[in-house]
Amino acid sequence: MQEKPQQFFNEQGVGFLYPLAPLLGILLTVMMINLFFGGKIYKSLSHIIYLILRKGSDVPKRKMFSHILTSGLTVGLGGSAGLEAPIVITGASIGSNLAKELGFNYQTRTLLLACGSAAGISAIFNSPIAGVIFAIEVLLPEFSIPSLIPLLISSASAAVVSQFLYTGQLFFLVTDGWDLNAIPFYIILGIFCGLISFYMIKTTFAIDEIFQKIKKPFIKALVGGAFLYILILLIPSLYGEGYTAVMHILSGNFNSILPRILPENFFNENILILVWAGLIILTKVIATSITIDSGGNGGIFAPSLVTGAFTGFFLAQLIKLFGIELNYANFIVVGMAGVLSGVLHSPLTGIFLIAEVTGGYILFVPLMIVSALSFFISRYLHPHSIYTAPLVKMGIDFRSEQEKYFLKNITIRDLVESDFVSIQPRMSLRQLVDKIKHTNRNLFPVTEENNKLIGIVSLNNIREIMLDIEVYDILLVYEIMDTNFKEIDINTDITNVLDLFKEKQLWNIAVTENGKYIGFISKSSVFNTYMTVWSNLKKEEI
Repeated sequence: MQEKPQQFFNEQGVGFLYPLAPLLGILLTVMMINLFFGGKIYKSLSHIIYLILRKGSDVPKRKMFSHILTSGLTVGLGGSAGLEAPIVITGASIGSNLAKELGFNYQTRTLLLACGSAAGISAIFNSPIAGVIFAIEVLLPEFSIPSLIPLLISSASAAVVSQFLYTGQLFFLVTDGWDLNAIPFYIILGIFCGLISFYMIKTTFAIDEIFQKIKKPFIKALVGGAFLYILILLIPSLYGEGYTAVMHILSGNFNSILPRILPENFFNENILILVWAGLIILTKVIATSITIDSGGNGGIFAPSLVTGAFTGFFLAQLIKLFGIELNYANFIVVGMAGVLSGVLHSPLTGIFLIAEVTGGYILFVPLMIVSALSFFISRYLHPHSIYTAPLVKMGIDFRSEQEKYFLKNITIRDLVESDFVSIQPRMSLRQLVDKIKHTNRNLFPVTEENNKLIGIVSLNNIREIMLDIEVYDILLVYEIMDTNFKEIDINTDITNVLDLFKEKQLWNIAVTENGKYIGFISKSSVFNTYMTVWSNLKKEEI
């Protein structure tokens, strides 16, 4: 006989108050963000990937604590999201800012960022190998064997500290292994997980678009909190990150997922459990998206694991109706790996995380089958993961080999053009016109005696003045120069330069070294160099 369902609703009606806690958490999170963090914080790992690709892995210092505080409020009060993404962002910020303080370059800064993220995953799940693999699969734009050593050290250290502070284990798996006859069902589970992963990705972005239309943050929080209240009232297992519900079904307490408001003998118990598990699969991502998009903070990592657990459970329960008994625990944990692999497009992370968390290394073959199938199906239906899709929408392809090769092989110094004619601020217009006659450039840097750039004169901006001969000896360069120009140091990461060209719609950027002007970078030069480098690579491949 199975245990009675969890006492979510009691005789005093307190159960109707519990779902209000997530609404309170979202409101408090919005209030904190507006009071202390400028009204907005980037909640997804997509932003960390963006910072790696476009901001030289420069993560703002406030992310070292902002995500811990806000996600603690949201999830701690029952928001249907996970704490993993905020922890990863926090670790990334710590690694990035430590590298900045020590004066490390872009490559080392990126590596330390990844080390912090790997440590976060390792500490949460006590899974050092999964932490390393997660950093490699999700965050690092390029990977080399020497990078593995610091990743391993940081991840292992985090696991040791985590064990010292808390010796418990998230999930306990009791299994004698897997049955060879169950392989066809694991294949079905892999396909099922791939489809569910695709559904989760599409649903996440669809709900995000809906909430973006609501501009006032507190109105958005109230609307989202109200919907979340109804969902949790109807399906109590959506309360919080969902790990408690997973532990219940892992321990065989299946009808714990049913709300107590249903009368006894309402329907066939096995079918009712199957239907309710299906509802949890379909609504968990909705609850998570509402929690985050309405103003709360959290991630999709835990909801993916929870949805995966119920996906495996659903299939085992469905097959049971046809008289075939499957190992529920095996399908639950393998389903967790499957959906995580499909949503994040990181099959190795799914395999090793579940193997480490559950101690289920004996399930390696089913884990590989399900994770691989889910990954391939999800990627076929949606080429970009839940983290990289927003970047693609911005025109940034995280998987672009051309971009990675260009960034790896080109520096700012390679792009600088130094054949511009410098002019002095007290030079007359007549002297400037004489300079113009002897160059084909239409841009003239204005420098002082120490070669410090103080302005720019563009030929396009002074054409009308040049026709007025009467002012040739009256107007001086400093009176017509443009002081509103963009300037970068020679050691600036090239990713920042690409970002400047795109965001500011610039055609030229001045370059200095130790405060002294040395030349310009032009958008056309970047494009031509990009095409040359990539064509050379293709020739080498041929």
